[in-house]
Amino acid sequence: MSSTSGNYGSVTNSAPVVNGDSHAHADEEQPLLGGGGGARKPASKSLRKKLTTDVQRDWADLVLLACYIITGLLDSSSISIWGSFVSMQTGKIPSKPSLPTITARSFAFHSTDTEQKTGNTVYIGLGLAAPTESTRWIKSATSLISFCLGSFFFSRFHRFFSPKKRWVLCASFIAQTLLCVAAAVILTVGPAAGKDEIAWNVLVPIALIAFQSCGQAVTSRALKYNALTSVVLTSIYCDLFSDAELFSVHNAERNRRVGAPVLLLVGAICGGLFAHSSLGIAGALWTAAFLKFLIVLSWFFWPGEPTSDEE
Repeated sequence: MSSTSGNYGSVTNSAPVVNGDSHAHADEEQPLLGGGGGARKPASKSLRKKLTTDVQRDWADLVLLACYIITGLLDSSSISIWGSFVSMQTGKIPSKPSLPTITARSFAFHSTDTEQKTGNTVYIGLGLAAPTESTRWIKSATSLISFCLGSFFFSRFHRFFSPKKRWVLCASFIAQTLLCVAAAVILTVGPAAGKDEIAWNVLVPIALIAFQSCGQAVTSRALKYNALTSVVLTSIYCDLFSDAELFSVHNAERNRRVGAPVLLLVGAICGGLFAHSSLGIAGALWTAAFLKFLIVLSWFFWPGEPTSDEE
């Protein structure tokens, strides 16, 4: 007992007195906040756990709704630069299309040369019926084939690695971002091409945009928001106005169906402004790539599903 009488507040495992400093070595080995049971998890392990966690579905529809802005942005600029829906009436693309020629109906139900695949199928049929009258059917075929290949790729990627994994969603939108960047680079530094010209610097950007666009639709399936594909509005209009609770105060489905076309319209206006400016569709693509990158960040920081293990 006498050996410990000189140590104030000493503990059983404390270090012996050395030059009057009995706690120097012991304090260095004690955890700052107590609980000497376990060391802090390495950053790599925490990051791995974060990336392999399923994201929460709650409020994820906001991200999918944001994709409608991107769709409108790309669709309206591609229509203005690479074609116009009035070509369906004449079989030829006018030399100088203007925004007023894009009617509300044509925009709502056939809103894209790279997204709405029903319209592209019609254009392919018209082109095959009269292949020498216009080159639009070649662009439509390129878009449709690329969209189908993208759907094949993105759906199997999500299905193989688990649809709602954080890293899967991040990787999907990183790929979409890079494809938009690649298309933007081609249009920014590549040679200019005429509206009716069928050149690599027209078909390749169309293929890249169409390929990446279906990634948004596949994400809506992965998160079980099947209506928010961001690449079609026909079914949304139908479901919206056939909703029995259309005028109900609290109706989340109705709110999503209203938000989708409104946000697409906002994107379409911005895309039209890009198309009629010196930036052209390249500016729209750079903007779309930036928005896609923001979505990557949102998935990275999105709340995850609670895990069973408590550490």
